[in-house]
Amino acid sequence: MKNSGGDSKMVISGRKNFRLSGFRKILHRHPYIAYKIAAVFLFVIYVFTFEYLMIFENQPENANLITAIYWATTTIATVGYGDVVFTSLPGRLFAIIVQIMGIILISGFLITYVVAPWMDRVIKFRMPRMVSSGMKDHIIICGYNQLVETLIDELTEEDMLFVIVEEEEDLIRELVYKNIPCIFGSPTDKQTLLNAGIEKAKLLIANKSDEKNANIVLTAREFQYVNIIAIVEDQSNSRYLKYAGADTVVSPKSMFGEFIGRKAMDRLGSRVTGATEVFEGVHIVEFPVYLKSPLIGKSLKEISNQQLTGAKIVGIWNSGTLSFDPKEEDIVRENTVLLAVGTRGELSKLKKLTH
Repeated sequence: MKNSGGDSKMVISGRKNFRLSGFRKILHRHPYIAYKIAAVFLFVIYVFTFEYLMIFENQPENANLITAIYWATTTIATVGYGDVVFTSLPGRLFAIIVQIMGIILISGFLITYVVAPWMDRVIKFRMPRMVSSGMKDHIIICGYNQLVETLIDELTEEDMLFVIVEEEEDLIRELVYKNIPCIFGSPTDKQTLLNAGIEKAKLLIANKSDEKNANIVLTAREFQYVNIIAIVEDQSNSRYLKYAGADTVVSPKSMFGEFIGRKAMDRLGSRVTGATEVFEGVHIVEFPVYLKSPLIGKSLKEISNQQLTGAKIVGIWNSGTLSFDPKEEDIVRENTVLLAVGTRGELSKLKKLTH
C-alpha cells in the first residue's frame, strides 16, 4: 500500500511537472502571452494599490473600482489628465512607478509584437514582385553578390535592361534602396520567372548555389528561346548544369586557378594580358601585387573608397589562403594576388597600381 501511495504521488508530481513544462514551452514559443499575463497582473495590483492609497490620503470619494481603473489606464498610457492626483509622497512614488512601467510595457509589447510585425507585413506587401509589362529583351539575374555588382555597372553603362531576382528580403531592401531593378521571389519558382518577364527576356544568369542553379536552369529551360548562363562553384558540377539545359557554364574558381598558373604577365607594360571575358565587355583577370606597389598596406575598403580604378576585387589570395569573399578590412600585402573584374580600361589602371 505504501508503495502504491508513493507511486500515486510520483504520478501526480509527474503530471504537475509535465503541465509546468508545457506551460513554459507555450511561454517560450509565444512570448506575447507572458506580456499579457504580466500586464493584467500589474494592472490588478495598480487598481488595489490606488484604492488603498486614496483611503490613506483621505480621498474616499476616489477609492472605488471605476476611478481606480480610470486612473490606472490614463497613467499607464502616460496621458494623465490631472483630475485625480496623489498628494502624499508614497502616492507620487507609486504614480512614477506606474508611468515608467507603462512606458516599458507599451514599448516592449506594442512595438515588438504589434507595430514591428505590421510594418514587416506592409514592407513585404510593397516589395517589388513583378517587372513592368513593357520590359523586353532584358537580362534576368538570379542571385546578387559582388560579381553581380560589377555586371550591373557595365549593364547600366551600356543602357541594357536587367532585373535581379532574389529571395532574401534584406538584399531586396538594399537593392530597392539603391534603386536597382529587382523583384522578390524564389528564382526556382516558375511564377517568379514569369513575373521577371522571362517570356520576353533574352538572357538568364543563374548565380546561386550549384544545387539551386540546377533547379533554376531546369525551370527556365521550359522557355526555349531564352539563353541561360550558369555560374558554378564546383567545376565538377558543370556537366550537370549543362544537362539541365544551361547554354554556358562559367566557373570563377576554375578561371582563378588558370590565372594562378599563368606567370607570363608583362610586368612593365600597361596592356592587360590573360584576361577572360566573362560577359560582353566584362573581363576577369588575376593581378600579382609586386614590390613597391602603392597598394601594399592598403585595405580593400581604402582602395574602393579612393575609386582608383573602377575595377571590382572579387577574390584575394593572401598567405596561401584563397578567398572568394574578400572583406573590406583585408590588407593587400607583398605577393598578394588579386582577382578583379571590370572593363579593359579599368583593369589596365589596376594593373599599373599592382606594379
